[in-house]
Amino acid sequence: MRICYLANASSVHTRRWVKYFVEKGHEVHIISFENVQIEGTAVHVLKLPLLVKNATFPIKVASIFRIKSILSGIKPDVLHAHYVTNYGLFGALCNFRPFVVTAWGSDILAVGTRIISIVKAFIARYVLRKAIVVTCDAQHMKEAMVKLGTAPEKIDLIYFGVDTRKFSPGEKSEVLRTKLGVGDSPTVISLRNLDPLYDVASLIKSIPFVLKEIPESKFLIAGKGSEEKRLKELAESLDVLGSVKFVGFIPNDELPQYLNSVDIYVSTSLSDAGIAASTAEAMACGLPVIVTDVADNRDWVEDGVNGFVVPIKNPKALAEKTIYLLEKDDIRKVFGKISRKITEERNNYYKEMEKMENIYKKLMERT
Repeated sequence: MRICYLANASSVHTRRWVKYFVEKGHEVHIISFENVQIEGTAVHVLKLPLLVKNATFPIKVASIFRIKSILSGIKPDVLHAHYVTNYGLFGALCNFRPFVVTAWGSDILAVGTRIISIVKAFIARYVLRKAIVVTCDAQHMKEAMVKLGTAPEKIDLIYFGVDTRKFSPGEKSEVLRTKLGVGDSPTVISLRNLDPLYDVASLIKSIPFVLKEIPESKFLIAGKGSEEKRLKELAESLDVLGSVKFVGFIPNDELPQYLNSVDIYVSTSLSDAGIAASTAEAMACGLPVIVTDVADNRDWVEDGVNGFVVPIKNPKALAEKTIYLLEKDDIRKVFGKISRKITEERNNYYKEMEKMENIYKKLMERT
């Protein structure tokens, strides 16, 4: 099968999606504005004039003729665009069949000013109408697309999935724990970016409550973002900086070791598309998770069964659940085992990509 993706080649989600089909022996092409090479894949870079490297969206749309030319040369069996209101629009304008589009979240759950929301909704309706198949990874996203006029039977839930071979329960790395300075201390990790949307400030504000009950607790805060300086200042002002380590960006290949070397995973996000990739990866590693009550989190985390769901912007509630889990090693293990089982059964990367492969095959039979 010859598959062509219109997508951000630098995105880890794109690379993971493509990886499966390359390994299955399919011929895979990517058309992208990002000049990033992916092993086993032919990447066709949409070059922009030097003076418009930070090109506005309208300038990028002008690349549609180049995209059509590339497609004419490739002659793919299916064109699949990722992100409805960006690459999805380019795909829709090509009038190529069969055309598949995947929604990522903010492309459908429009955010910003009223004008931006109206424009995004207009583009989304057009793209969704042109696509023969639409996929997303959350029920509430499907419902949002139905409200935009998309027929429910046209939408398939395909989760991005977790590589359950790579992310699996393992032994704690004493070398890593020593390097991080956590020693034998009970440890909590956050993997969300340090941007306002992920509200890591609430986690930091919860730390004094936790330290009051469990003074030896340690907190690892990963990621980068616009809030980094402010969050460090917040930790210092709350006099908890000695219990917090900002570890920066963690390469995906190193994440399993980090997740297997801590006791609890926490996500304080104010919004998500479906289940966050880092939450799913933590569950696959057999960790108990504490997440905020947003998106489809309750579909994956049953409160008091494999983790806890807490209100957004509620440091005290977060602290109470953190203390509970840190004090109960047996409960953490039970929660972790259930999280692992849920991931294997419902969010297995290999099973989800197999579903996508079957969709491609059906489309080929129809054309």
